[in-house]
Amino acid sequence: MKILVCISNVPDTTTKITFSPDGKTFNTAGVQFVINPYDEYALTRAIELKEAHGGSVTVLNVGEADTEPNIRKALAIGADDAIRVNLKPTDAYLVSQQIAYYAKEGGFDLILMGRESIDYNGYQVHGMVGELLGIPTVAPAIKLDVNGSTATLEREIEGGKEIIEAPLPLVVSAQQPMAEPRIPNMRGIMTARTKPLKVVDPVGQDAKTSVQNYELPPAKSGVKLIPAESAGDLIKLLRNEAKVL
Repeated sequence: MKILVCISNVPDTTTKITFSPDGKTFNTAGVQFVINPYDEYALTRAIELKEAHGGSVTVLNVGEADTEPNIRKALAIGADDAIRVNLKPTDAYLVSQQIAYYAKEGGFDLILMGRESIDYNGYQVHGMVGELLGIPTVAPAIKLDVNGSTATLEREIEGGKEIIEAPLPLVVSAQQPMAEPRIPNMRGIMTARTKPLKVVDPVGQDAKTSVQNYELPPAKSGVKLIPAESAGDLIKLLRNEAKVL
C-alpha cells in the first residue's frame, strides 16, 4: 500500500503574530515553524498502517526551502521519502492542484492530511484534492483502518459517531484522537538525513484567491471590578458600555 501524507508548515501556537506595516504580509522574523499538528495525526497513523500492513509512506509539502527542516522531521518520525513542491502556498486551490497532480502521478492508494492547518483554518484542501482526483473524501476522521482495498473510518457527528466504509484510493483528513503523535528518536534523526527528499516544480499555479489585508484583533480592554454592594452600577455598565443588556 502506497500512502501519501500531506504536511504543512505553520507557526508554533506560542508564536506572537505580527504583520508588515501595510498589513499585506505575515512577519516571519523570529517565528518558530512546526509541522501542522493535525497533519501529525495523519502522519503517525500512516506509519502505523505501514507497520501493520507493509507498504511505504511518502510525505508531500507545498512550500519553499525553509520548510525542509520540518520535512526532515517527518522523515525522522518514520516516513520513507518526501516530495517538496517548490511553491509558496498562497491559496487552497493552488495547493490542492499540486497535491492532486503528484498523488495521481505516484499512484497512491491512500492520501492523508490534517483536517485543516492551524494558521488559516481553511478546511478546504482535502475536499478539493478528492474532487480533482475523482475519488472519495472522508473528513474529518478520528479512526482509520484498512483491510485489503477497503478503509473503515469513524467520524464524530452531532449526537454520536458515524462508521464509514470506503474503497481505496481515498482521501482522508485526520483529527485527534486518530493517533498519538510520535517524537523522533536519535536513530530516526540520523537516518532522515539520507532519506530521499525530491524537490519538484509546481504545476498549474491557478490561484483562485489572494489576501488583501491582515488585521490583528482589537486589544482587550481593562477589567473593571464592581463591589458587590454596587450591583446597580454593574447593570448600568452592562447596558451602556458592554451593550449586552
